[in-house]
Amino acid sequence: MAFRHFPVRTSHPRAWPAARAAEAAALQGCFWEMHDALFSDQGRLEDPHLWERAERLGLDVARFDADRRSEAVEARIAGDWRAGVRGGVATTPTLFVDGVRHSGRPDPSVLEALANSGLSCRVYPGCRWPPTPN
Repeated sequence: MAFRHFPVRTSHPRAWPAARAAEAAALQGCFWEMHDALFSDQGRLEDPHLWERAERLGLDVARFDADRRSEAVEARIAGDWRAGVRGGVATTPTLFVDGVRHSGRPDPSVLEALANSGLSCRVYPGCRWPPTPN
């Protein structure tokens, strides 16, 4: 199981900075925690709010800020974007389960099957699946 970014700027102008923030947090072991914090308050994605979230998560804020502006984080997200385009992703969310694409909000039966599958997230150390609520 893997999470891939597909920030759609036309529908969400701050999607790319949010993806960068999640990736920077991942480098300190807090991908899902930042991901959940970003989704819980999508109206506040400017720098001061991102720094506040990083601080609340106990991240090294200076490192977080440098990482989210880094070429490595940019390349990671751009690679995810290109892979999504090649895979036929047109909207978010999109899930691929056993090679079958599920575009848009997933059917509850798909999520239930995933939750009961015993799969675990192996993308980042310390990552939890399913994400825990804030």
